[in-house]
Amino acid sequence: MEQGIYLDNAATTPVLPDVAEAVMKCMLYDFGNPSSLHRMGLRAEKKLKEARERIARALGVDSEGVFFTSGGTEANNLAIIGTALARRREGRHCITTQIEHPSVLNTFKYLEKEGWEVTYLPVNKDGVVSLDDVRRAMRPDTVLVSIMHVNNEIGSVQPIQEIGRLLKAQGNSAIFHVDAVQSFGKLEIKPLQWGIDLLSVSGHKVHAPKGIGALYMRKGVKVHPLQWGGGQEKGVRSGTENMPGIVGFSEAVRWLEEKTDRGYLYRLKGILVAELTQRVPWAVINGPPPEEGAPHILSVSFPGIRGEVMLHALEEKGVYVGTGSACSSRRGHMSHVLEAIGTKKDVAEGAIRISISYLNTEDEMRQAAQIMEQCAKELEGFVRR
Repeated sequence: MEQGIYLDNAATTPVLPDVAEAVMKCMLYDFGNPSSLHRMGLRAEKKLKEARERIARALGVDSEGVFFTSGGTEANNLAIIGTALARRREGRHCITTQIEHPSVLNTFKYLEKEGWEVTYLPVNKDGVVSLDDVRRAMRPDTVLVSIMHVNNEIGSVQPIQEIGRLLKAQGNSAIFHVDAVQSFGKLEIKPLQWGIDLLSVSGHKVHAPKGIGALYMRKGVKVHPLQWGGGQEKGVRSGTENMPGIVGFSEAVRWLEEKTDRGYLYRLKGILVAELTQRVPWAVINGPPPEEGAPHILSVSFPGIRGEVMLHALEEKGVYVGTGSACSSRRGHMSHVLEAIGTKKDVAEGAIRISISYLNTEDEMRQAAQIMEQCAKELEGFVRR
């Protein structure tokens, strides 16, 4: 196993040993199809039910509203396109923000090509949307409002509870969808109390395998299926369930339930920020103040040093970070998130994303800050030459 300090957990997380063991056991011994009527199928069906109940319990919702998908991207697509198609006779206007994940933004761009109108709300310098902007954007023909809980690049936290309350007070029947891929397992989220109709989560962000996610759907909400087949998941998402992934997701959530020290990630982040700002005072933190953002995401720029150059310099010394959304970071253009919060070009080009998990330690935060200082000084000297 490759050694190092892994700080790219917003892109993906290492699978826990207990999760890997549960996945392997499912593939080797409990491999039945949950739709089969024999003993092996019934055993798989029981595990499917248990996993659904565990995910539902983590969200504080009824298990009947949890539908398994292939990941966060599919959950977002199903929520957005499924809602638009199901309610196209009621209106063709949707609302989202300028800093959503590509799996949301590109889905809305698809809807625009198909005749829907989309309002992309701006955010402030901290990456937070204004409630007044949400209110002003609402129209009688608005059928969907989709706003992420935690931004995957800068860690800004949207006022989801307040937005849900606003939508309810407006008396509009618009569906409220929340992309909670980055907040699930890190921040409190209460779909029932907060007025959330649809909510997306992903397994590989919480130490489960890639290729598994879920969409929570409030009772009474209808979405149009995006794929047709044998009618699994109550016809919402046909296709034989990914039982190894589902079992792994369930085991990862069980592990998260045992993490009673919810302040641990903020503590790690605080150590990292304190060490880094002391060692590299010219570094720029993008987005919200560290204590106001999500506990596990920090965007830092080293002006004059391109983000990917810093990334590879850190990699050479055993520290692994990201430069933005892992789904779009290879394309080389300026981050739409940093652009939306008004980041200057030289600062945006020097941005890296540091994202931590419960597997990281306080010593790793100090070591990482020290290595970042070394790389920043080496690269700064190289740029000046």
